[in-house]
Amino acid sequence: MAGLAVGYPMSEARGGSNPDTSTLYDINGIAKAAPNWLDRLVEFIGEYGIVLGLGVLMLFTWWSVRKREDAPAGVAALCWAPLAAGIALLVNIPIRGFVKRPRPFLDHTGLEVLVKGKTDYSFVSDHATLTMALGVGLFVAHRKYGLIGIGLAFLEGLCRVYMGVHYPTDVIGGLALGTAVALLLAPLAMMLLTPLARRVAGTRAGWLVRSDRAVAPLVAAAGPAGRGLPEQPLHRDSDLAA
Repeated sequence: MAGLAVGYPMSEARGGSNPDTSTLYDINGIAKAAPNWLDRLVEFIGEYGIVLGLGVLMLFTWWSVRKREDAPAGVAALCWAPLAAGIALLVNIPIRGFVKRPRPFLDHTGLEVLVKGKTDYSFVSDHATLTMALGVGLFVAHRKYGLIGIGLAFLEGLCRVYMGVHYPTDVIGGLALGTAVALLLAPLAMMLLTPLARRVAGTRAGWLVRSDRAVAPLVAAAGPAGRGLPEQPLHRDSDLAA
């Protein structure tokens, strides 16, 4: 229970008839009653933990998709995830400058603010935008890991409101922006990235795109005459080690 905690009238705490503000107070109110260790845990998760977790999830996704027969397409989709996140954050810059919404603790008293020093605008949430773009990008590459990533993005949004640094609508806007960028631009990204991944698969760095598990079925299907093999040569990890 650390941060900027100030007494407030009940009408202001509930945000009057504004559901955005009342929901903010309801969720942030949990932080006021929670033990200090829990607040510190949520602060770490909301600031860094979920982003780091998504990074680890991307490594698991890469290890999985490179074992597929369509490994280059999967790796291309995985590469799109961080690119989508970067583009979404860039798109958010003019949105923030246009809306110019102050942080909730600047307009409302009685909030438990777990992270100090936030002086930029509130709408939309960068953290929600980043994590959802990564989550949806992961979903394009791998359904199971993508669903986990999207779930982490929703948890990120909840943490930002709990921490008192964003309104719920800031989070909703970030989740929507990250989703829109990752999905709407995915066809164009795949059209550009998949040929690049296929080209890399035919080089000595091909282990980044394909594993032995992905190569073996293709070689077996080609038969002794080598018919049906891809135009680009496929390298086994053992060959690269030699």
